[in-house]
Amino acid sequence: MRAVWFVVAGLALAGCGGSPEETTTSHGDSVREAPNPNRDAYFGDLHVHTRYSFDAFIFGTVTDPNDAYRFAKGEAIEHPSGRELKLDRPLDFQAVTDHATYLGMLPAMLDADSPAYNHPEASKVRAAKTADERSAQFSGILPYIRNREGTQGHLDMDIVRSAWDEVVDAAERHNEPGEFTAFIGYEYTSGGGASNNLHRNVIFRGSEHPEIPFSRIDSFNPEDLWSAMDGWRAEGVDALAIPHNSNGSGGRMFETDYFKGGAIDTPYAKMRMRNEPIVESTQVKGTSDTHPALSPNDEWAEFEIMPYKIATRIVSEIEGSYVRDAYLRGLKIADGGVENPYKFGLIGSSDTHVSAGSFNEANHWSKTGLLDATPARRGSVPVAAPDSVNVSRDAVSEKRTQDGSGRIYRDGPTYNWGASGLAGVWAEENTREALFDAMRRKETFATSGPRIRVRFFGGAALADADFEDPEFLTKAYAEGVAMGGDYPAGDGKPTFAVWALRDALSAPLQRVQIIKGWTSDGQSREKVFDVACSGSGRVDPTTNRCPDNGATVDVTTCEPSPGSGASELRATWSDPEFDASQSAFYYVRVLENPTCRWSTWDAIREGVEPRRDTPTTIEERAWSSPIWYSPR
Repeated sequence: MRAVWFVVAGLALAGCGGSPEETTTSHGDSVREAPNPNRDAYFGDLHVHTRYSFDAFIFGTVTDPNDAYRFAKGEAIEHPSGRELKLDRPLDFQAVTDHATYLGMLPAMLDADSPAYNHPEASKVRAAKTADERSAQFSGILPYIRNREGTQGHLDMDIVRSAWDEVVDAAERHNEPGEFTAFIGYEYTSGGGASNNLHRNVIFRGSEHPEIPFSRIDSFNPEDLWSAMDGWRAEGVDALAIPHNSNGSGGRMFETDYFKGGAIDTPYAKMRMRNEPIVESTQVKGTSDTHPALSPNDEWAEFEIMPYKIATRIVSEIEGSYVRDAYLRGLKIADGGVENPYKFGLIGSSDTHVSAGSFNEANHWSKTGLLDATPARRGSVPVAAPDSVNVSRDAVSEKRTQDGSGRIYRDGPTYNWGASGLAGVWAEENTREALFDAMRRKETFATSGPRIRVRFFGGAALADADFEDPEFLTKAYAEGVAMGGDYPAGDGKPTFAVWALRDALSAPLQRVQIIKGWTSDGQSREKVFDVACSGSGRVDPTTNRCPDNGATVDVTTCEPSPGSGASELRATWSDPEFDASQSAFYYVRVLENPTCRWSTWDAIREGVEPRRDTPTTIEERAWSSPIWYSPR
């Protein structure tokens, strides 16, 4: 195994193979670069809510899809509290994914000329002004969103259709091939009972789209969504669905049975993978990579864990809720003779409900508008008076709102939330078609916010990979498989090339790891291997770990220690424990040096001690999609 690092950014990693040709495009008078066959990394957000989502509107959001795209392109927009929201640099792509259920109905309740003005909840929606009144109204609208008996006649599909047209029009208006990609999309908001989260974002490949989105009003069974998508595809409308917040699914996102019971089979697996090739594994409401209870030997497993089901204080079941566990489940299912239903790639996104994702711990504005607009409401600093922000007084909640200092914090899940995440996509060019096709082939990666770029290839020919070779990427694509692919059986011991480049506006890189999962004698196993270390350190072959590079952060000022970490890390690695008879997967995790968590930034700005029962620092990271090995 060879591992080296450089402080100079690698052009090959960025995907630039010399001077690209220029071509004149039909999009206005712009000049567009020719597609790069070795692909570039593009960063975006495929999970954005605006005023047309029922909950975002209740939370105080008045910005619309046009504002969301203006924000993604680098313009400033306004938070419901009045503060300015602006990125440190534009995104490459975005999708507005408002909830299909009750799409546009809440804003229409303010229009006296709209039929929605006389909705049973309309007067309460209009009357709700404060954060607490809006929070109460969120509960009031839920029976209608969930299509409870007696509520069905109050949904006006003409309003939904009109709002959907506006979502589509905004995407069409802001889509600029070669410069910025605006996908048409929406959120399918379903549950598996008992507040289990089975939500998906549906993203369309091009301008073609159904007249109206398929929503939970049509069916709350995700398998019915896949059937609808198959129907669209047969008519030339391609789409993919992206599950999110599996951490809050109560174990139902990655089940071993059909939604209504019965063991899953190969037709299930084919349908699921045809429609859901990627999963959103990190976002504001927690990271769904793995859990300490599932990965007790992974020192970095306890990262931004949001333990509750969505919009509750009910602890979510762990098994079946995290992606690494799903990968292991998939191997066992395949070992039993059924096609693997869980060979999905990874992305991150924000799930912002204010039309704008923050992605930055130092400039975090959370998610739910007026409901978490201040540090006290986010639970990061003590409340001045407990009753002023509805601190729960029952014994269980009281224990959770006190951190041992005698101070009382607002009761709620928001202090478990984070400033995550982003979708990374390797594509030939920044167009809907190229990005969508990359997502379908799973050449994608997730980050917790920073724009870390990571390459990952597997193949026997990579054992002697020369990263300095200008043709490295061309050879890697020709002679190996990229992330999201299958390592050919018969190629011998798997060999991988991994290459990571830091975000120049974030912290240096600390280490690169390859996470392996496999099955043996009917049992699932996993192991973490460090493969590239910052500084002059080398991986200890006994522990498979890099030495500590000494990076620290002063949590009183958020100043990092100087001089440690890497701008670039790269390595080739062969699995020293490979058994050709065992199914396995491999994926990359890249770790930054520690920096201050958003809650620590809040405390510093408010002049108080950081909350003691919450991490003060964070190691931002990126995760690649896996490469799979099967002996068959």
